[in-house]
Amino acid sequence: MTTENADTIRHGMMDLSFEYSREHKHIGRCLIINNEHFNGQSRRFGTEVDGNTLRMTFRMLGFSVRMEKDLCAADMRRVLQEESVEDHSKMSCFVCVLLSHGDQGLLMGADGAYISIQSLASTLTSHHCHSLQGKPKLFFIQACRGQLMDSGVETDSVELEEEEEFAGVSEALEEDFLCCHSTSPGYFSWRHQLHGSVFISCLCDMLTRHRRLELTKILTRVSCHVATSFHSQTGEKESHGKKQMPCIISRLTREFYLQR
Repeated sequence: MTTENADTIRHGMMDLSFEYSREHKHIGRCLIINNEHFNGQSRRFGTEVDGNTLRMTFRMLGFSVRMEKDLCAADMRRVLQEESVEDHSKMSCFVCVLLSHGDQGLLMGADGAYISIQSLASTLTSHHCHSLQGKPKLFFIQACRGQLMDSGVETDSVELEEEEEFAGVSEALEEDFLCCHSTSPGYFSWRHQLHGSVFISCLCDMLTRHRRLELTKILTRVSCHVATSFHSQTGEKESHGKKQMPCIISRLTREFYLQR
């Protein structure tokens, strides 16, 4: 008798499935909030390219896509609250992509006001959205998390590691949440004014080419490619040749496949 069979006998009706269900009629909804113009802040050139690439990618994957542009901080939370009261019972998951200026744990609305990522994610907890209970809630965030620039040098900074752990706990609020940031805590996130951001470009490419892989494996490939292949090309001493390291914060309890 194998160990797995013995465990099944000992635990009776124990569920041995390690995958989220994909038996629903639709894979899910994808909400994209794309802030380009801001009151008193610089325009985010290139983010329209990111938005169009995301829309095409998630439609190709079978998602119903909702695009919202230039939302103030309060409206960013409002549209997520609207999604939370929708009936997702026929959906396998929910995706939210946030494109904006940012800081550690915060995103900027088009009105120049900040809102915490925790506040946005909290609208989809099981307490507020029963039809997504037990299903993956996936957040992808293209935004700066500070003004540090990564020179590709190792550090033994304990404070930064503790900060990253705290940020992860606050944003991935409960089980079945995943939050993938374009960059590490405290660091700058790069975006080309004509071609869009390196993170969104790589994310969409990997989701398309490797869509039959388990999701966290796809995101690991995104992190690997961004971390090893990207170098900023500014021509300025302070910012040229800098690197970027995406950050995956997962409380998923099962494997998730976009396509079988």
